[in-house]
Amino acid sequence: MDFFLAAKNDTFHAFKRLAKVLENEKSFNIMFIQSDHGGEFQNKRFEHFCEKRGIKHNFFSTLRSPQQNGVVERKNRSLEELTRTMLNENSLPKDF
Repeated sequence: MDFFLAAKNDTFHAFKRLAKVLENEKSFNIMFIQSDHGGEFQNKRFEHFCEKRGIKHNFFSTLRSPQQNGVVERKNRSLEELTRTMLNENSLPKDF
């Protein structure tokens, strides 16, 4: 099960798949999620999906605050570096 995204607009479909896996295979109920104010999380489809399932959506950064965005960007950079390292160690094709 992988959730690497080729583009930000794939976020909603990946989240739906993750929710399905967590609920059906792991018997977990998602009670709340936490995200930044990114457009991929702030749209009607995402809001409707969360509302329908009773998922509370919290935003952890203040809108238009570059100070807090730096934390998110550093975390994303760390995750990308970790992913690249894992891919290189497993000698997978470079275009994976």
